[in-house]
Formats: sequence, structure tokens, C-alpha cells
Amino acid sequence: MRTIRIYAGAALLIAAGLTALAQPPQTSAEMIFQEIKSLVLDEKWTEAEARLDDFIVRYPQSPLYGQALYYRSRCLENQARKERAALNSYKEYLRLKDGNKNLAEDAEVSIIDLAMKLYDEGDKGFVREVEERISNPNKVVRYYAAVQLSYVKEKRIADKSVPVLKQILKEEKSAELRDRAKIALMRVSPQALAAVEELSSDRKPRMLRITIAGGREEKIEFSIPWSLADLALAALSEEDKAALRTKGYDIAKIIRDLQSVKGNLIEITADGKRIKIWIE
Repeated sequence: MRTIRIYAGAALLIAAGLTALAQPPQTSAEMIFQEIKSLVLDEKWTEAEARLDDFIVRYPQSPLYGQALYYRSRCLENQARKERAALNSYKEYLRLKDGNKNLAEDAEVSIIDLAMKLYDEGDKGFVREVEERISNPNKVVRYYAAVQLSYVKEKRIADKSVPVLKQILKEEKSAELRDRAKIALMRVSPQALAAVEELSSDRKPRMLRITIAGGREEKIEFSIPWSLADLALAALSEEDKAALRTKGYDIAKIIRDLQSVKGNLIEITADGKRIKIWIE
């Protein structure tokens, strides 16, 4: 009897061992995914992409499947000449609707960046990806799409960003966000920006006045809203500002001087011409 019990016990242990071998440990997918995420954090894009492709095939039912698609998209985005594949991979991830709002938002923004890059390289059809996102229910995506759309050369397309840019100026309190919207709106429609600035103020908008005199009869005068002039001057690249400083013109100082005292007048004489700049 004792011998029979020993054999029976051994048989049960063998059967349990075979069952355990037939099924992977519950944590195997999680462990593999953590290894892959380490590769992503180390920016080993090619290796991480290959591992993610394998993970997606092996674990289609894993709760981590959606994240695997998202990180594969990031790997593709960060490799040269894989912009189309990355864009399509992000769209595949978004179709899952896995509920991760942060990853979905980041995927939408990445699609906009990739589409604009492809557009700039000559694939004009990709601008539709940006156009579609100016009506996105996510405010961050909608605003970002509108700002990027303002760079499009075709005016009929760029004009589609105007309602969203005006919405930013009307509803948002962030000074940085409003400034970005102003610069974008100035690119697309300076008249629309001037109208928004005028409506948002109880008083007549300040104007930048400039006169250029080069002789007895030669004289040029023009005026533009200060909001546009301020943004235009502030938007100059550091290289342009440095080039102007070599000629004795410090843009930052000019802006400060004009704003510091009401009616302040700046006079510049150069190449036989006298330039007067002031704000009214």
C-alpha cells in the first residue's frame, strides 16, 4: 500500500509539473514589457521596435497590448524615413480606444507633427491629418492642430485655423498659449488678430507709428496695431536680433523704451535717413 501511495504521489507531482510547464507564468508578459520599456527609455529604437513587434504577435490578448502599439509607434517616429509607418501605427493604436487619455493625446499630437513633416517634404495630402484634428474634442489636440495649420502655405487651408485661434484668445488665460495663438493668427490673418485685439479692449488700440525721411521730399509714414508690431519684433530669431545689434539696433531695448513712457519717441539715423518710431 505504501508503495502504491508513493507512486500515486509521484504521478500527481509529475502531472502538476507538466501543467505548469504548459502555461507561461502570469507575469511573463509584464516582465518582457518592462524590459522593452527600458530599451525605449534608453532610446534603443531599432531593438525596441523588434521586441515590440514580437510582443504584439505573442500577446494579442494582454492588457499591455495597447501600450505596446503606442511604444512601437514612438520607436518608428524616432527612426529616419519611417514617418509614414509611425503615423499609421499611431492611428492603429487610437482605433483601439484603450482608455489611456494621456497616451491618446500624445498619439494625436505626434500624428500632427509627422503629418506636417511629410507635408513640408512635399507630401501635401498629409495636411488632411492636421485639418481633421482642428475639430478634435481634446482641447490640447485642437489647439495644437490650429497652430500647426497656420504654417501651411495654401491660404484656403491655413484659414481653417482662424476660428480655433480666435477661440484661444477669447477663452484661455495662459499668456504663453495666447501669445502662440497671436503669432499664429498674425501669420494667417493679421486683420483677424487686429479685430480680436480691438474687441478685447475698452479703449482704442495702441498704434505703432513710423516715419522715414530721406530728403526734402522723400518721406514714408505707416501705422500698425502695437499688438502686431510687438509680436513681430518678439518673434525675430536670435540670429536676426544679433545681426541688428551689430548695426546698433537692440530690439529688446527698443520694445522696452517704447513701452516705458507714453508718447516715447525713438529716433534712428542711418544711411542718410532719419527714422522716428513711437506709440500712440
